[in-house]
Amino acid sequence: MATYMVLFDDSSTRWRIEPSVLTPALLQIWADTVVDPTVHGEAQGFTWDFQTSDAPAEAHLDTDGTCLYIDADLGDAAQIACVFRDHVPGSIEVIFCDQGYNFDLVIRPDTTPAELIDKADALP
Repeated sequence: MATYMVLFDDSSTRWRIEPSVLTPALLQIWADTVVDPTVHGEAQGFTWDFQTSDAPAEAHLDTDGTCLYIDADLGDAAQIACVFRDHVPGSIEVIFCDQGYNFDLVIRPDTTPAELIDKADALP
């Protein structure tokens, strides 16, 4: 399991994603998702915990609503990243990367998790 991020540039727009938008989408994928709305600090404003087919996983939204941190394997992280992208206006560029910024990929509105995984796997 690794940490990934899906985010957009907060200086380019005033738009922010709300946890209330992501929660139903995550519950559709993992019905046992546990939602924690507690603000745990500047970088962790809302948390979802769920059990994937491989292991426990977690996602948390930063308090400004522009970055989602995902602790999961690449397949599950790509699925969550695409859910995030689906709920951000198409005019806003959304980036998927790993915590070490070893790669960053633009997620188009029509990108599928499989495409995102293929792009990440193809990187050196």
